[in-house]
Amino acid sequence: MSALADRLIDVAPRIPVRDLETLRRQFPGLGPEQIADKLVTGATTGTAGVGAGVGAAAALPVPPAMTAELAAETIAVAAVEYKLIAELHEVYGLRAPGSTKQRVAAYLGAWAQQRGISVTKPASFDAALGGQLKRQLRQRLVRRTARNLPTLTPFMIGAVVGAVFNRRSTHALADKVRADLRTRQIPWDRLPPAGD
Repeated sequence: MSALADRLIDVAPRIPVRDLETLRRQFPGLGPEQIADKLVTGATTGTAGVGAGVGAAAALPVPPAMTAELAAETIAVAAVEYKLIAELHEVYGLRAPGSTKQRVAAYLGAWAQQRGISVTKPASFDAALGGQLKRQLRQRLVRRTARNLPTLTPFMIGAVVGAVFNRRSTHALADKVRADLRTRQIPWDRLPPAGD
């Protein structure tokens, strides 16, 4: 799990996260809730696809490959959920403060804790990814990996189970984060112009 947590920390800064202006251009005429609904639909479809793909690959399980398949699925789902959380923060006007690295640390923490960010000032990336957050990431990855185990069920059953479990899990995460963000949402007309 330490290796998976380190891999997620390495991958997260390279995951493309759309800012509010980009999201508004891609979903013209929609408000925050409608855009958030579209983001959740896209993420749940993505994680379901990952589960189905890994389940299909495990149709005839080969024990040495199972660990790698499970790790790949866990990281892929975590990456989709990380992107979802970061973009939901954009939609609700609650972008994490600081540099890209500081925002990455904040959004990884939000993913691990399954809630919106609560930072009021940016922390250093190295400090934020210190002991406590790494422990939280490892614990969340353990739970995520355990939920992905049925994906390895043979004869294509794993593909169906993986798709359903991932879709439900991502939707539950989105519901928790959205409920938290709604309590602190900043209306778009009160947000500073892009680039500030």
